[in-house]
Amino acid sequence: MLFKRRHKQPFWDRLLTMLWPRRGIKRSASYIWHRVARLDGSTHAIAAGFASGAAISFTPFLGLHIVLGMLLAWVTRGHILASLIGTFVGNPWSFPLIYGLTGGVGALMLGVPEFGTLPTFSFTELWGDPLNYGGEYLELLSIVAKPFIVGGMLVGTIVWLTLYSTLRATLDKYRNARDARRAARALEREMYGETRPWPEVKDE
Repeated sequence: MLFKRRHKQPFWDRLLTMLWPRRGIKRSASYIWHRVARLDGSTHAIAAGFASGAAISFTPFLGLHIVLGMLLAWVTRGHILASLIGTFVGNPWSFPLIYGLTGGVGALMLGVPEFGTLPTFSFTELWGDPLNYGGEYLELLSIVAKPFIVGGMLVGTIVWLTLYSTLRATLDKYRNARDARRAARALEREMYGETRPWPEVKDE
């Protein structure tokens, strides 16, 4: 497989890297920015895609974030790959803060005084009466999950709008500066010719 490790990384090494990037938070954020900025597509598509992935991370649907992020990106005509990158906003470090915020907002909106506790699941009762017990359990589970769903939708919408407007403006500025550098280099080549090797213009 392309880019596959020559030596398999130990499990605890992979877990530690997931919890705390080896490059550090700042370098990892810079790496993600450059990956996003260099994607092909319009600034609207990239900003909408990334915002979609990030916004979905504020919902409690763990395990479905990537699929839902791609779907929201498609609906908003966003970049699908950018949405995948955007889902990294939800990670082991941010999830406690995210769900503390969305759960609190949802509980406030619904008038719930405090968070509920997850109902105890019994395989014995499920086996004895799967239809009735399954329905009752899902009903109890929905009471606990509802504040996170409602709060996640509101906070996620705010996150989408904020990230989209900010990222699109930043990308427009970044691309304009890049195009200006390339135009200046092209003008220099036209004026002075190829009398010396010209380095490739790199995106910054």
